[in-house]
Amino acid sequence: MRSVNIIGAACVIAFSLLGGPALAQDKMTAEEFDAYVTGRTVTYRTAQNPSFGVERYLQGRRVMWSTAEGICQYGVWFESKGDICFRYENDPEHKCWSIFNEPDGIRAVYTTRPPFTVIYEILDREDPLICHDLSS
Repeated sequence: MRSVNIIGAACVIAFSLLGGPALAQDKMTAEEFDAYVTGRTVTYRTAQNPSFGVERYLQGRRVMWSTAEGICQYGVWFESKGDICFRYENDPEHKCWSIFNEPDGIRAVYTTRPPFTVIYEILDREDPLICHDLSS
């Protein structure tokens, strides 16, 4: 009887060690996020929208966001309370996200207020920013 309990306890410990990191991932820090995105153009989707938008990450934590409809906004990003937040021109409300680096790319959970949208990076895809609203 005792050997069954020891084997059972060993299995529980082994499974908790193996499953722990997959169950509870740490959010990306500002430094990790900066290293991951700077100089890149990242395409995002949601579970319902395969073309949520595209963001170009420039030097100095500057960004340019483009929706699928071709509406673009310049902005900056910064860290606040462990989240990565974005402030865009002509929008007084900053947008904050908990960002996770997963095997399939970034997963970001909107944390500013409900609804708590989740967006996903589409790996190996760098759609161009289309800006119908910016003059050249």
